[in-house]
Amino acid sequence: MKKTLLGLAAALSCVIGLSAAAGAETLPDLGGKEIVIASENTYPPLQFVDPKSGDAVGWEYEAIAEIAKRLNAKITYENVSWDAMIPAVSAGEYDLAMNGITIREDRADKVDFSEPYMRSEMFMLVRADEDRFADPKSFAANTDFLAGAQPGTTPFYVTVYEVLDGDEANPRIKLFETFGAAVQALKAGDVDLVLTDSTGGRGYVAANPDTFKLIGDPMGSEDFGFIFPKGSDLVAPFNAAIASMRADGTLDALNQKWFFDYKVGQ
Repeated sequence: MKKTLLGLAAALSCVIGLSAAAGAETLPDLGGKEIVIASENTYPPLQFVDPKSGDAVGWEYEAIAEIAKRLNAKITYENVSWDAMIPAVSAGEYDLAMNGITIREDRADKVDFSEPYMRSEMFMLVRADEDRFADPKSFAANTDFLAGAQPGTTPFYVTVYEVLDGDEANPRIKLFETFGAAVQALKAGDVDLVLTDSTGGRGYVAANPDTFKLIGDPMGSEDFGFIFPKGSDLVAPFNAAIASMRADGTLDALNQKWFFDYKVGQ
């Protein structure tokens, strides 16, 4: 599985380079088209509910607002759980979905992906005072240590195949309906580890520096994209907008704002 993910990531890196060159081209005009987007709001700093304002905010929301502006589109959001998101988009219930969704070959059989808007690496998220293990090997060696994961996600499969023994029913993996619930279980001490991409991990650590930390070396990389129903005519316009935002520095500015400058609740 690791070879498949890394091979796909390598191939997509070529696409990223080509996209930047296309960014200066004139963008399509969608004529005020209304686009309904599914989102879960549990994945800071990409998308989450700000505890002070109560508003859904994050990197993806701001990126979508900019894409809509460039393409002349109107956006409507609906909250959808992760486990229902890909099937719902595949069935055409939503025009697209955003949730830090890893571009994977098995998912591409069900939905179309945009070009990647971000690349991230997988890390171990633990409590800030954790000193009993520092890498996958030392975690796996102690059968008392438990990992939390959301089924069907890339962190779940990496936990199974790269941290533990390849058994998807391993009782050391505690399953949660949302990534946020797994993180709360980690905070409460119900599990000892949650794997996360560096994107979400940095968000949790930045918001809770006395509660969480990232440890160990990165375990491969993954690319994030928006998902659409198969054959959607929105894929090409969104790809053009993403390319233009990469070329003019907008994506870099969003990274700076949401990963380094933004303070939750301020």
